[in-house]
Amino acid sequence: MATGRTHRPATRSRGIPEATVARLPLYLRALTALSERSVPTVSSEELAAAAGVNSAKLRKDFSYLGSYGTRGVGYDVEYLVYQISRELGLTQDWPVVIVGIGNLGAALAGYGGFASRGFRVAALIDADPAMTGKPVAGIPVQHSDDLEKIIEEDGVSIGVIATPAGVAQQVCDRLVAAGVTSILNFAPTVLSVPDGVDVRKVDLSIELQILAFHEQRKAGEEAEAEATAAPTPPTALGAAGEAPRKSTGRKGPDGDVPAVMPA
Repeated sequence: MATGRTHRPATRSRGIPEATVARLPLYLRALTALSERSVPTVSSEELAAAAGVNSAKLRKDFSYLGSYGTRGVGYDVEYLVYQISRELGLTQDWPVVIVGIGNLGAALAGYGGFASRGFRVAALIDADPAMTGKPVAGIPVQHSDDLEKIIEEDGVSIGVIATPAGVAQQVCDRLVAAGVTSILNFAPTVLSVPDGVDVRKVDLSIELQILAFHEQRKAGEEAEAEATAAPTPPTALGAAGEAPRKSTGRKGPDGDVPAVMPA
């Protein structure tokens, strides 16, 4: 089976926009769920709803793949699964190294979705000598001194950084120097990389902060709506406890003329 070091997806050469590339995994996830339920075809509206996008955007995205569906029938699920998987490079074997085997790194090592999506965890690497040889998710941890050797021997082009922020850039530099050209960064810091190296950052705290912003905004909108819906205070009564009399619209020398003149 081909490895990631010798084969790369052709999305850039074919001019597929990055925004479309970012949505392809969403379509693939929805299509895989349909395939597992033995659903043969799906309409653009149904698939768009399952992926969380609008149908017009989905049809535009699929046009870049050369897939237009069949009017009145929809899209062939199995063919789309293959087509998107091929476009994303998931029909190949992509060996991955995970650097930093703390709680997060260990959780990533045990994630079962890697193998089913075209990724193979080739090595787990940590700088702590006490971790060396310790099996995590059935894979023995190797020391960071062997990082370059591991990358060369396994033909690794994708690295996952799950280290503390203070050492993430150093790890990144070593990965790049050893030939890694794509990095998934879980460390809470921004990495500096040369041209030709792709970095995707996953920061859970930032995502939670964004959710907190939306929660605060929703709470403010609810408070404003409640204030707007509050009942109008009763009309002020006159000096004798009676409601003010309506004006007749006629003007006298001292102002409005009452509708009923006193006897």
